[in-house]
Amino acid sequence: MTTLVVGASGATGRLLVGQLLERGEPVRALLRSPDALRAWAGDPRLSLVQASVLDLDPATMARHVAGCTAVASCLGHGMSLRGIYGQPRRLVADAVRRLCEAVMANAPGRPVRFVLMNTAGNSNRDLREPLSLAQRAVVALVRALVPPHADNEAAADYLRVVVGQAHPAIEWAVVRPDSLVDRDAVSGYEAYPSPVRSAIFDAGRTSRINVAHFMAELALGGAAWERWRGRMPVIYDTAAG
Repeated sequence: MTTLVVGASGATGRLLVGQLLERGEPVRALLRSPDALRAWAGDPRLSLVQASVLDLDPATMARHVAGCTAVASCLGHGMSLRGIYGQPRRLVADAVRRLCEAVMANAPGRPVRFVLMNTAGNSNRDLREPLSLAQRAVVALVRALVPPHADNEAAADYLRVVVGQAHPAIEWAVVRPDSLVDRDAVSGYEAYPSPVRSAIFDAGRTSRINVAHFMAELALGGAAWERWRGRMPVIYDTAAG
């Protein structure tokens, strides 16, 4: 089983590559700078594609996706003024759409698992998750003023609405961590169908290494995938309460 990791040079993407390699799984990493994965240089299970996902033409994208049993996207916007307000405004949503179109173009014999890293601040509208009036107001303000939030919403909605629950080529799960923190090792964490605390007024913590661990479990199928496919699990570190 080969997993294509998109955004592999990012803080969580690098950890996801490591989690998959530690399990003995082959990884195809799409990234701008191969130096980000120098810790695994020479590993025969790792192949690098040096490119920006939005710069690849459809035929090339389809070629990179071919043969992969899973696609995992850890793409996100940098937390700088340029990253938040610069171009491309729809980095995540456009990448998800183009990756899915590449999978569909290949017409795989079995559905490819698509795992998307998102945010607990994005609601799963399939479940009509309850939000207080205050939180709805803040989210609407963030949506209008902070482009990455709207981008994350659009990316998840593409999988939820366009791909849907019965697509012959793609199955999906959207992972929603709360406030991301850095830790050295995998620790206890829990996944829930919906937030159990307010991402605005009572945010929890989720370590990037735990996000990577959970995404690796999903990408490889098995019990985690059977439980969460077609859903948008929210994960929290148990140590963070």
